[in-house]
Amino acid sequence: MLLSDVLQKYWNFASIAHLNQFYTNHKGEKLPYINHIGSVVQELYIFLLQTENIYDIELAIGCAILHDTIEDTPFTHHDIENQFGKKIADGVLALTKNETIENKKERMADSLRRINQQPKEISLVKIADRIVNLQPPPKHWSLEKKEKYYEESKLIHKELSPSNTLLSNRLLEKIKNYTIYLNEVNPEKFPGLY
Repeated sequence: MLLSDVLQKYWNFASIAHLNQFYTNHKGEKLPYINHIGSVVQELYIFLLQTENIYDIELAIGCAILHDTIEDTPFTHHDIENQFGKKIADGVLALTKNETIENKKERMADSLRRINQQPKEISLVKIADRIVNLQPPPKHWSLEKKEKYYEESKLIHKELSPSNTLLSNRLLEKIKNYTIYLNEVNPEKFPGLY
């Protein structure tokens, strides 16, 4: 079966899983959640076209398409394993925050630890996801939430940057640009990165 046919199965699954989900962009516009999924896949795909490294394309793109399925829908690791196999299901599970960990910093540290135990493609998905999420923040986000997101993004960069320099540099650029949304209120506190 051609890879494009295989990936269509992932898209069909994700489209059903996220069917009635929406998010709000920085303009306050309500967008279908599948738009976010497509943006992450696009970021990863463009990177894969530019790199000389060899990656498992189905693992990378498949997990990018499904990356929020366990976290944000009723579908489980078992459901994904039945449809796409253990390697894909384990990758998606690693990309899923463990909500039983109450402290957000500890939850992120746990997530990054699990991602680093997976094949390098899973790190690439997480980096691409954060690149996409570093667009202008939603209108309703407080300065405190923006600051925490900025700090969390730096942690992701620190922990996952060894997986690939090209994509990590893109993330670093997005983190630096994100300071614009922090400088609006407090330019002295965020003069630059690190």
